[in-house]
Amino acid sequence: METQSTATVDSSVAKLFSPVQLGPYTLGHRVVMAPLTRMRTVHNNVPTDLMVEYYSQRATKGGYIISEATVVSPNGDGYLGAPAIYTDEQVEGWKKVTSAVHAKGALMFLQLWHVGRQSHSSLQPDGGLPVGPSAIVHDDVAFTANGWVPVTQNRALEIEEIHALVEDFRQGAIRAKAAGFDGVELHGANGYLVDQFLQDGSNQRTDEYGGSIENRVRFMMEVVDAMVSVWGEHRVGVRLGPSGTFGSMSDSNPEALFAYAAEQLNRYDLAYLHIIEPRIDGSILKEEGLQPVAAAQLRKIFKGTIIVAGGFDRASAEAILEKGDADLVAFGRYFLANPDLVKRLKLDLPLNEYDRETFYGGDARGYSDYPFYSHEEAAEANAALPAAV
Repeated sequence: METQSTATVDSSVAKLFSPVQLGPYTLGHRVVMAPLTRMRTVHNNVPTDLMVEYYSQRATKGGYIISEATVVSPNGDGYLGAPAIYTDEQVEGWKKVTSAVHAKGALMFLQLWHVGRQSHSSLQPDGGLPVGPSAIVHDDVAFTANGWVPVTQNRALEIEEIHALVEDFRQGAIRAKAAGFDGVELHGANGYLVDQFLQDGSNQRTDEYGGSIENRVRFMMEVVDAMVSVWGEHRVGVRLGPSGTFGSMSDSNPEALFAYAAEQLNRYDLAYLHIIEPRIDGSILKEEGLQPVAAAQLRKIFKGTIIVAGGFDRASAEAILEKGDADLVAFGRYFLANPDLVKRLKLDLPLNEYDRETFYGGDARGYSDYPFYSHEEAAEANAALPAAV
């Protein structure tokens, strides 16, 4: 187990390393481990001992980790090796992860997920068709036993199936509690099922789940209701990707859509709203120099705590916190490659380079074998810091 650093905080990241309230919890700093799809399960979508090691490495006292996206129902998987939460065996696997994270003094929420149309028949029960709000041709891929392959054209969900999926999310929330998590986050971004209902490029229904913005937000709100019924408002978060295009997504009026979605979420006293900046496409920065815009827009609407993600480094994270557009900052690729990222950010230490080739699937390589910064090097760096704040 890594020894916790007692180094003083560099004044250039004073806000990033100040305490903050997250629902009923008080965190010691504002560096969040973003949900990162890594696909390291081996059988039956059950978390493994390798995943226990990976998450434990990245846990810090007073820190907050969001799990990788976790499938809530058998037809919700689009990535071979992704974890799930719909069987007792999966719950037992996650228990080992949460126990290890808690032993390091960190909190962890489970991100609940259904990929919707972004799947392949080989990943579906009995080789069936993927499901989504509407049957619209799109140009995406799924990860299967044959690697990345074009998705299977999905079919449109029936009303009864939509209601059943809401219940799947509720059951996932119940099982998350049994697995020892501290709360749950709804994945409503990146072109997956909730996002597919939200955006009219993927939702062309004419019933109560389609057409108007109010109708397209309905599924998300029903799922949030279900999760809140299990955890209460303060232990539920929601992740949205305003104007996100990953997964062949589009909307005719994204500003109005996501403003309305954020306003509707004010009906609850949620733990937080987690916003992905549109400068990120999946895990790729679209263009150097793009500034964060979504958090600033939704801060005017959403009344609660905001976590922002998408292309942040040490300086820009501190800047958006100081500006007040966000309360915490989630790091993805940097956390992936730096198990001790919190220490490195605190002391302004150099970061490991990430290996994109090992992001999805595989073994310990590019997963749990990234090096920690040595204590000797950290001590030298700390001695060179300016006066403490």
